[in-house]
Amino acid sequence: MKAIDLTIPLGIGTPPWPSYEPMQVKYFKRLAPNGANGQIVTHSNHLGTHLDGEIHFYTAGKDIASLELDFLMNEGAVVDLSDAVEDYGIYTSAMVEERVEVREGDILIIHTGYHHYGWDQPTADEIRYMVKHPGPDREFAEWAKKKKLRWIGVDCGSADHPMNTIIRSWMPRQAREAEAYFKKTFGKRLAEFFDDSKYQLMHIEMFDQGIIHAECLGGDIDLMLNQRGVIGCFPWRFVDGESCISRIVAFVEDDRYRELTDRKKGCRLTRFGDIAGAYCPELHGKKR
Repeated sequence: MKAIDLTIPLGIGTPPWPSYEPMQVKYFKRLAPNGANGQIVTHSNHLGTHLDGEIHFYTAGKDIASLELDFLMNEGAVVDLSDAVEDYGIYTSAMVEERVEVREGDILIIHTGYHHYGWDQPTADEIRYMVKHPGPDREFAEWAKKKKLRWIGVDCGSADHPMNTIIRSWMPRQAREAEAYFKKTFGKRLAEFFDDSKYQLMHIEMFDQGIIHAECLGGDIDLMLNQRGVIGCFPWRFVDGESCISRIVAFVEDDRYRELTDRKKGCRLTRFGDIAGAYCPELHGKKR
């Protein structure tokens, strides 16, 4: 088997979740005169592709080091919802099951298409990536529990809807846009749709059930849409870690890998060598 990378590039330009510490890198020694290059790196855990651990929101939960490899790596599905969602939209379990088979105990990776606005893409739009992406309601969380999903991954800033986080208060102009959207689409104000009982439900109502999630996936995720495979998340063995920057990959059989990489050859790429998904619409859409 070979690996398809689902991880975004990580560097000082990678935006952290709003208000979190960005990555800072400095050299503390150089090859001349020290005989080696050495760097010091500081950052928050919620930067680039990362796995939120249970203790990020659940004090009695597991740290990152306690997550077993059988939990982190298992069969799963990558679903493409990009044809069904829009700025501030809501995705549902029905949308997922219309597009890909999800089995009990799976890992589920959700492609909203908003990684196309990530910092590494030629169509980058940081506000749209972090503040306007779609998200779920409680219905989706309850479905995930019934499915006993191992963990969930999303290709945008948060597994929660951004307007169901503190971002609603921090970004008043976008909150007004979302308010108009929710009134028109759902006939409810934001505060009615996402009332206090639902606040950050994908974190608060899931982590104590052992269902955590990874955020800011990307890489060549466009190659895996509406497909199944073996998915692995590889954080540090981080004692007392509440979350961790991670490498996430999908493993596929050799023949399938050749087919996917041949498909990639016809795509426009980012400066990092990943698919520039916004320029490859043929990879997206319901039930390819």
